[in-house]
Amino acid sequence: MLRVLAVDDEQPALEELLYLLRADPRIRSAEGATGATEALRLIGSAVDAGPDDPSAIDVVFLDIHMAGLTGLDVAQLLAGFAAPPLIVFVTAHEGFAVHAFDLKAVDYVLKPVRRERLAEAVRRVAEQVGERSAPVHDSASDQIPVELGGVTRFVPVDEIAYAEAQGDYARLHTATGSHLVRIPLTTLEERWRTRGFVRIHRRHLVALNRIDELRLDAGSMSVRIGEAELAVSRRHTRALRDLLMRQGGR
Repeated sequence: MLRVLAVDDEQPALEELLYLLRADPRIRSAEGATGATEALRLIGSAVDAGPDDPSAIDVVFLDIHMAGLTGLDVAQLLAGFAAPPLIVFVTAHEGFAVHAFDLKAVDYVLKPVRRERLAEAVRRVAEQVGERSAPVHDSASDQIPVELGGVTRFVPVDEIAYAEAQGDYARLHTATGSHLVRIPLTTLEERWRTRGFVRIHRRHLVALNRIDELRLDAGSMSVRIGEAELAVSRRHTRALRDLLMRQGGR
């Protein structure tokens, strides 16, 4: 359940945004601010109070064009916080999208705001908040949320045989199918390194205990996982061979 702050210096636009946000069942609370100064005061107080305080803010839905400080200015200031809330820009202007994503915005929603488009932004925020709050430990029972037909499922990490890079997304392959998640492969590599996953190629991250065969052919290496044969890049060949030898010697 998300705690939201909406910021817009036009009162009708702010009230409409708050109405749509409060109608979403994933939103626990949604408060409004009519300018950057008020927003920064509320965010600063919330950060100081801590994530468990009733005033805590998970995400700021932020207009860009405002009197005084702009939404982009606010985002730059928040980047200096130790644990800032997430940001979704809500604006009538398309031209700032690149700058917005450089500031690590979760989404960029154009006005007039459509209910369906806002719901997608909330989904993306909920996914990232879930990742932030997930406990970090080595238990094989850890799960990762995936979307399937509009429903969120939780797939145990120990069911994942390998992950495949697809731009800023990763496709997770299990024995029963695959799931696309909006997480870069490099993030999964860092998160799952202690859980037996190893990078074998810029496109693939594999679970060592899921490798069925290691194949050498004319100096090139590949691994077989189920029906899939995945190439091992030259820069990863020696490290993978050493890992498998150490694992086999246990």
